[in-house]
Amino acid sequence: MQNYNPFIILILLFFSSELIAQNLKLTIIGSTDEETSLISDLNYNSQHVDYNSILTEANLLRDKIIRFGYIDLKRSTISKTNDTSFHVKFQLNNKYETIEINYDSTKINKNIINLTSKQVFNTYFVIPFEDIEKTLEHINIKVANNGFPFAKINLSEIKTKDNNTLIATLIIQNKENERRLDKIIIKGYDKFPKSYLKRYLKIKPEKIFNIETIKKKMVALNNLGFAEQTKDSEVLFTKDSTTLYMYLKKTQSNTFDGFLGFSTNEQTNKIDFNGYLNLELNNNLNYGETFKLLYKSDESEQRNFEARLNLPYLFSTPIGTEFSLRILKRDSSFTSVNQKANVFYQLNSKNRLFIGIESTESSNLLEDDINTDITDYKSNLYNLKYIFENRYSFNSLFRIKSKIQIELGFGKREITNSTENQEKITLDAFNSFYLNNKNSLYTKVSAALINSNTYFENELYTFGGINSIRGFAENSILANRYIVLNTEYRYQLSSNIYAHTILDFSNFENRISNIRENLYGFGLGFGIRTNSGLLKFNFANGKTEEQNFKFSNSKIHISLITVF
Repeated sequence: MQNYNPFIILILLFFSSELIAQNLKLTIIGSTDEETSLISDLNYNSQHVDYNSILTEANLLRDKIIRFGYIDLKRSTISKTNDTSFHVKFQLNNKYETIEINYDSTKINKNIINLTSKQVFNTYFVIPFEDIEKTLEHINIKVANNGFPFAKINLSEIKTKDNNTLIATLIIQNKENERRLDKIIIKGYDKFPKSYLKRYLKIKPEKIFNIETIKKKMVALNNLGFAEQTKDSEVLFTKDSTTLYMYLKKTQSNTFDGFLGFSTNEQTNKIDFNGYLNLELNNNLNYGETFKLLYKSDESEQRNFEARLNLPYLFSTPIGTEFSLRILKRDSSFTSVNQKANVFYQLNSKNRLFIGIESTESSNLLEDDINTDITDYKSNLYNLKYIFENRYSFNSLFRIKSKIQIELGFGKREITNSTENQEKITLDAFNSFYLNNKNSLYTKVSAALINSNTYFENELYTFGGINSIRGFAENSILANRYIVLNTEYRYQLSSNIYAHTILDFSNFENRISNIRENLYGFGLGFGIRTNSGLLKFNFANGKTEEQNFKFSNSKIHISLITVF
């Protein structure tokens, strides 16, 4: 007699029982062929491991069919056809397509109902039967966000109107009074400017409590620059109060930007150096203030100094102020002093509207009158300015995704013997189009216009260089009107390095010199984020329509943007 290993026998018995358990089959049919076809289309699971799984599947399918409107559905008991097959029969009966829901307009705002149904009346509304679950969920969220976070919504008194429609009553159970936000506590950044809570984020105590609105408003911190969330906000509910806890931290937002440029002077054959520094200080006093300082020097012996102070939310009002001073000196030809004073209103986290005055006084430094294109003048303008700024960018190399700034000025310019009207328009706008995680397209448009009967050289705009059309010397081009289009195709080699192309175009007009011309800039560049900041290198060549390409006209620009 052959002996068998008991261990092997146990293994065979275990796997054979598992195979048997996994071969149970469930078949569900309807009372008609049409009903059977509908049930089959619901793709229920027909293979099961045990009887409990079969029972659960039959109950799930029953609930699913009821949600389609077959509330009179009847189900037979589960019968066993053979050792591995089970059979269930459903009788679907009548299908209800719609439901009329009565509601009390004193307990629920009709505007909430309008968001859930296209057929809303004073005392009831109509929805497809299939939408009952999501409609009740939507109403529950809206009621909770209107000061009743613990409200419960359900339907009662359900009855038949006809073969197509049911009638029910909407019940809202509120076990407490309307909740309002009583207190806001900031953790992590205790000196966060309180005016930004009220005016920028628009989160105020005593307002009706709405957690969803608060979460959406917290997203605006991405556009603030000097603070960010460390974790999601939390709410403490007590019997008599509602307290919001916000978890913030102060972020580094001061920037220092500078560059060094050099090229060969065609007249002296020596290397000319030029450069600038741009310092921006943000929220160092925990007030939300901004101070900017710009100094620029170029090879044409032009010196430009500019300072700007922005003070938001004066005395906790939505009104802020901005002051600026700009001093321009070109070699020994002239100096110009420009002063601006604006008040602004922060429409929301991304949009600001400014109104103010601008005064400019320019002096001719030439001792003789050989150059009649430069003269003493004074101008006074009334300005309107609009700024849109979207700082949110998933790419850490580029801090701002998009920006639009447009400024209009209207006023008069005075010289010794005459006064004439003037209008000025300036535009700066850019946006980054992210194609994927590594590829993006950066586009920028800059434009300016002086509209006047006469023009003087010391009032014209200057452009050219790393921050306008690349491949040309800094501020070497004079114009009463210009437009510059900058484009870069950027490829991110890693999280800290990117390379880009340079393709720039400009059209400008100088009525004093009677010049109207197109300019082109071509080149390559790259950026590296180091421990000191973002180091950028540009190599560009500029040419005019009448000029042939010359390698000697190429410009190299190096800049470093440091955040501290």
